[in-house]
Amino acid sequence: MSSSGGEEPNPVLQPELILASGSRYRRQLLEQLGVPFRSVSPDVDEASIQQRNDLTPQQIAEELAQRKAAAVAERFPAAVVIGSDQVATVEGRILQKPETRERTITQLSELAGRTHYLLTAVSVQNGEESVLFCVEARMAMKPLSREVIEAYVDQDQAFDCVGGYRWESAGGQLFESVETSDPTAIIGLPLQELTGVLKGFGVNAKDKSE
Repeated sequence: MSSSGGEEPNPVLQPELILASGSRYRRQLLEQLGVPFRSVSPDVDEASIQQRNDLTPQQIAEELAQRKAAAVAERFPAAVVIGSDQVATVEGRILQKPETRERTITQLSELAGRTHYLLTAVSVQNGEESVLFCVEARMAMKPLSREVIEAYVDQDQAFDCVGGYRWESAGGQLFESVETSDPTAIIGLPLQELTGVLKGFGVNAKDKSE
């Protein structure tokens, strides 16, 4: 039906977008796409999945991303739901969020002069349709003295970050090299690939970080 009186036709309504996460980092990243969304924390037992020995670190991240998205999608079946999880691994061993100053110092001391990997998995679900992908970041940290580590920890206090550092802040200075197809994956949500996936679900997002 054509519009009358020279008015523009109403834009096609996009489906509701929900981020299945309580993470402030993921919320801040998703805001860069310029589309309305709301955050809903999923009720998922993460520890039981993280402790499974039959899954690789990538499989653990993917399983958690899928479960988070599914838990929220079950409550909001008409919405497009984004679930995400990030696993940090060094020599096949998964690192946990340090949560305290001393554990953060210990973890960064272990990572100093070594290479570890961040695996960021994303599951996008809408009804029975779903897309799953994972972005890897290879993180080579500089050799660091305890004095430098303590000064950094007191500056960023990244106790709630899986690696014990906030890469988008002063944490980026700790690294000799970083290799990844999408730098936003390091922070917790790979926007470049997510933008394309969301368009497939009818959500017209634009990655402003590009």
